[in-house]
Amino acid sequence: MNESLLNEVHQITADVLRKDANAVPVSATRDLVPGWDSLAHVNIVIALEQRFDLQFLPEEMVEMLSVELIAMLLDEKLAARRQSV
Repeated sequence: MNESLLNEVHQITADVLRKDANAVPVSATRDLVPGWDSLAHVNIVIALEQRFDLQFLPEEMVEMLSVELIAMLLDEKLAARRQSV
C-alpha cells in the first residue's frame, strides 16, 4: 500500500475527528476510537470524496472499519481510475 496515501487518510480522519493523529491508530477499528460515530464516519467519507474527487458506494462505506482499511479501499479506487483513463 502507498505509505503516503495511508498518511494522508490518517491525517484526514484525525482532522475530522478533531484528534491528534496519535490518538487514532491506523489499525484500530472505528468502534475503538472515541468520537468515531456514524455522523463522524459520514464526515470522513465526505472529506475523502472531496479530497480525492471520487465517490464511495454504500457497501464500500460499510467496509471502512479502520484508517488502514479505508486507505486500502481508496488505493484500489484510485488505481482503477488510473487504469480507466
